[in-house]
Amino acid sequence: MPPQLLPSSAAAFSARSAPNIVLNTKVDPFLTGTLKRVARKRPLNSVAQHFRCLTEILSGPSAIWTLCTLFLQRAPQDELIKDDNPLVEAVFNFQMISIEAYVVHVDMVSQNEVAFKLTPETIESLIEYHKDIHTVDAKNDTFNWSEKDGQLKKMHEDFVQAINKFVYRTNSMVLDGLEEDGAGELLCGRSEEVKSAIMGMFLPLLPPPPRPVDIVRPTPVLPSSTGSEHWWQPNLPSTYSNAQDAWKYASSEPVYTSADSGAGMWSTMDLGDFQLPTDLVAEMSPTSTYSDDFVSETPSPTQFYSLPVTTAPMSSMPMPSTLMATSCSPSVGFDTFGGFDWEQYSSNFAPMQYAM
Repeated sequence: MPPQLLPSSAAAFSARSAPNIVLNTKVDPFLTGTLKRVARKRPLNSVAQHFRCLTEILSGPSAIWTLCTLFLQRAPQDELIKDDNPLVEAVFNFQMISIEAYVVHVDMVSQNEVAFKLTPETIESLIEYHKDIHTVDAKNDTFNWSEKDGQLKKMHEDFVQAINKFVYRTNSMVLDGLEEDGAGELLCGRSEEVKSAIMGMFLPLLPPPPRPVDIVRPTPVLPSSTGSEHWWQPNLPSTYSNAQDAWKYASSEPVYTSADSGAGMWSTMDLGDFQLPTDLVAEMSPTSTYSDDFVSETPSPTQFYSLPVTTAPMSSMPMPSTLMATSCSPSVGFDTFGGFDWEQYSSNFAPMQYAM
């Protein structure tokens, strides 16, 4: 694509001068018909005559084109008049600004386009509206922050630069709207293009984005040698802890329980001098039922973590006859056992005979 070049008069803050016109070796018929309509007495028999006629028409002081019309506020939003009649509000609160421009470039060879630049009066009106109304509304509609005034100033300066650089470029067929004095209007809906382009320069004031919030997380407590050695163990109730201590030193080997350990004590006692009660004799008789196998109850594995302790079957309990075989005296080692006097009550018991 060839470069799109514009004359120096199209640059920002440049004064108006004669438009730059480039025509082809063969003039387009539509351009010839347009010039005959606006300059009826001018001869148009060559390309040079077309060039001189078009240059004189577009260079005149009255050759101002109306690109579009903007319907804007007269005052900031908080200063507008409030009325029940919308017609009254429209008349007193809004104004129409005509966007006028002049032709700075006509290219009928490569780009086949016409370029327009805004008049100084139009640029001044738009700058005044942006400063006194648009900037004030933008300031009132946003919250305050430290750099708000500086950002408002920069936004206005950017608008001033953009509106002075604005150049509207469109197809050369736009010359169909040319009038006798060099003025003209955009046809075929091109005014909407200009309106959208200019209103797009009124940028909103964007507040700074919210700063990310730093989430302060507590530092995890790592185990160390100074802390508890068993920090990983779950905390159990005191009842479970006591039970666990009671089973902590239980041996994993089978524990054998026998009643023979009490034979030494009973063998030293002589029961020949007293008689046991009848109900006690019935309980100790050989006909009584005893459980041969006895297994100690082990703690639940869900409560304690020690190994289960099992016991071997208890050996047979010695019969009273074996205890009577050895003479024992109630005074041997039990005279003052728990305050019980064996000699006082030995005469109340008569020796009993047991059938074998």
